Amino acid sequence: MTLAVQFTQVSRQFGEVKAVDRVSIDIHDGEFFSMLGPSGSGKTTCLRLIAGFEQPSAGSIRIHGAEAAGLPPYQRDVNTVFQDYALFPHMNVRDNVAYGLKVKGVARHERLERAEAALQMVALGGYGERKPAQLSGGQRQRVALARALVNRPRVLLLDEPLGALDLKLREQMQGELKKLQRQLGITFIFVTHDQTEALSMSDRVAVFNKGRIEQVDSPRNLYMKPATPFVAEFVGTSNVIRGELAQQLSGSPQPFSIRPEHVRFAQGPLAASEIEISGLLHDIQYQGSATRFEVKLDNGQTLNISQANNQWLDTDSSHCTGQRISARWAREAMIPLTDTPTSEA
Repeated sequence: MTLAVQFTQVSRQFGEVKAVDRVSIDIHDGEFFSMLGPSGSGKTTCLRLIAGFEQPSAGSIRIHGAEAAGLPPYQRDVNTVFQDYALFPHMNVRDNVAYGLKVKGVARHERLERAEAALQMVALGGYGERKPAQLSGGQRQRVALARALVNRPRVLLLDEPLGALDLKLREQMQGELKKLQRQLGITFIFVTHDQTEALSMSDRVAVFNKGRIEQVDSPRNLYMKPATPFVAEFVGTSNVIRGELAQQLSGSPQPFSIRPEHVRFAQGPLAASEIEISGLLHDIQYQGSATRFEVKLDNGQTLNISQANNQWLDTDSSHCTGQRISARWAREAMIPLTDTPTSEA
């Protein structure tokens, strides 16, 4: 499979801080690839390295097979969409979209034609004469997207582009971005700290932590088969069992995770394929589609149970805080974890 972007043992250091630490990534041509992690994890620095806004301290970056070291941003076949849109307020929408083509010396007739085509692509046909101030946040984000796409890049970099939008609009734009990526067939590299964005749109996701990659996988595998405690706890909610309790429950000191929705309150006889544990019900949180129960185990660890609210007539739980309860899960739902991140994709 053709590679759009390849990192080989790439590091980027700022003084004493190693923002990116020996990262290797293979991003396939035509892939929707997300870089997910908390602030300061290295994901945005990796995006800036691809764009050419930063240069690596060590290692190699190749874009469609060509070494990118030393190439300025304008010589790379990539474009970037930023969270703050970066639109010119005095220009109308069409001129904002066509600006990059003007800088490149493209004839006026062609650049306006391409700008209008890009606006049609993002469902803003007919908005060309408006100023950015006359648009909603979602429409301004689409203009920024059209401005990047008008250059016909082979790789589109998106730096937390939905972060400034409200929840409903963000969810709508997630679907639109994925649909657009499929239609265009170009590589999208998407940076976010929002796990829902990454899981809902991506073909694969790289989870970053402290400058390194903890795991790269499909959204489903990241959730169902996290490799490390960090991934288990950052992607969704998970119960990570460590130390003596892990040894007691699984027969191994290796930590393991169990998702809250795979834990249930004990009823009836214990099956040979199940594990049971007891504790004190500490908190109950109603979350709409589900209720979360926080249990304090005897060793001080916390166990979360998630129970779907699927009975429309009566969603009240018979459980109450302060009650001693027993919880169970199937042994096969336990996911063994390692403390060693991969740093490679």
